[in-house]
Amino acid sequence: MGKFKIKDALTLRAGNNFRLADVDPSSTPGFSGDKDDLKSRFEHFDDELYDLQEKLFATARAGGDSNNDGEADTPAPSLLVVLQGMDTSGKGGAIRHVLNLFDPQGTSTVGFGKPTEEELEHDFLWRIRKHDPEPGQIVAFDRSHYEDVLIQRVHEWVDEPEVERRFGAIRGYERELAARNVHIIKVFFHISRDFQKKNLLKRIEREDKHWKYDPGDIDERKLWDDYMAAYEDAIRRTDEDYAPWYVIPTDNKKYARMALKFLILNGLRNLDLSWPGRDFDPEVERARLEESD
Repeated sequence: MGKFKIKDALTLRAGNNFRLADVDPSSTPGFSGDKDDLKSRFEHFDDELYDLQEKLFATARAGGDSNNDGEADTPAPSLLVVLQGMDTSGKGGAIRHVLNLFDPQGTSTVGFGKPTEEELEHDFLWRIRKHDPEPGQIVAFDRSHYEDVLIQRVHEWVDEPEVERRFGAIRGYERELAARNVHIIKVFFHISRDFQKKNLLKRIEREDKHWKYDPGDIDERKLWDDYMAAYEDAIRRTDEDYAPWYVIPTDNKKYARMALKFLILNGLRNLDLSWPGRDFDPEVERARLEESD
């Protein structure tokens, strides 16, 4: 009971024939335990995750040679985690609970809100590219380049030819990242409409959550079905092995955070990281250290 595994997280992969209606937002695929089981499983791999992130960062600092062969034909790997979801789906909370395990110098979070006037003067990917992961980094996008297809499309601020162009630009951008050894994990946090209503009501009624509330969230909520159709289409069109989409049921936020954590663990494991080789003689350096007193 409750033994959620890596393979369970991987079953959340969407694929090109994905149907959002097939995913129950209140379900917890692969997990059948109680709250204590969930907490225990969430923390189970923390030591390994911290170790992998440190190896990732060290690999880049040492020049990109993660295989100890003395050569670095490609940049050191990095990891990009893209989080999308409707308002109140818990993207920010998931980032805090999962990434706070890691060394801050090797991780960063970027939130993409409404474009500024300067950003609107450029192509939609201009503001995104400025935050591409550097070698050895784990970067999380709280919303992302997909916003400029989803919102624009739902509100009909762009026509379908422009939507097609943007999908093509996104696929090209993600191929480019993958060619630079950026490993991409894209996650859609799927909540139910009822669950969002409860979350919005908390923001309206609770003083400690007023700062999160935006009256515009209710206007967007009225377009729920349009957003679901737009998300489904975007996921279908851009799910690739080099940039896979995972759809996580998120009415149970603790489950969603665990699933995200396991996807990141799987991504780091797949990098086959090892400690960079040394370029000094330990005996010589030990002797020099003794002589320094």
